[in-house]
Amino acid sequence: MQPFTRVTTPIVPLPREDVNTDDIIPARYLKGTDKRGLAQGLFARWRYRDDGTPDPTFPLNDPRYAGARILLTGANFGSGSSREHAVWALTEWGFRAVLAPSFADIFYNNAVQNGLLPARLAPDAVAALFAWVEAHPGAAVTVDLVDRQVRLPTGEVYAFDLDPFARERLLEGADDLDYLLRHLPQVEAYERRWGK
Repeated sequence: MQPFTRVTTPIVPLPREDVNTDDIIPARYLKGTDKRGLAQGLFARWRYRDDGTPDPTFPLNDPRYAGARILLTGANFGSGSSREHAVWALTEWGFRAVLAPSFADIFYNNAVQNGLLPARLAPDAVAALFAWVEAHPGAAVTVDLVDRQVRLPTGEVYAFDLDPFARERLLEGADDLDYLLRHLPQVEAYERRWGK
C-alpha cells in the first residue's frame, strides 16, 4: 500500500448524504474478487444515462475535476453492505481521500485497510468546502494527514478527525497484516513465554 502523507489536487463535490456502497459500486460490477476494472462502475447509476452514455451533469464526468484525488461528500458515506469493492472502485479511480462529516464503520475500516483516507470534518467545515469548490471548481487544495488538515490556497484551514491507529497505518502504508507482521518478534516472544 502506498503511504499517505499529503495530496494536493482538486476536490470532486458529491453533495449527497447516505451514499451507500451500492451507490458507490452497483452489485452488477461485483462478479470477481479482483480490484481491477471496478472504476468503470464507480457511481454508475449516477454517472451514466439510461442509454449508457456519460451524464455530463455528474461531477466525475466534469472535465474541471479531471485528475482530482479528493472526494467531498455528505454524512454517512459508505453505508449499506460491507462490500470492500466500494473502496477498491474509489481507489482505482484515483481517489486518495474522502472528506465527509461521517462514515459507516465498515466502510471506514475498509478505506484505511486499502490506503484511502476517510477524513471526518465538522459539518460546517464540509459546508464551507462545498461553497468553496462551487466558487473555485477545479482549483487544488491540500489534504495533509501529518497535520490532519485540509488547506485551501486562500489560507483557510479545516481540521479533520481520524483514529490515531488508522492515521499511523495510512502514514506507513500498512494494513492490519503489515502491522501485525512488523510486531511478529514480540508476538513470538509472548507465545514462547506462555508455552504456546
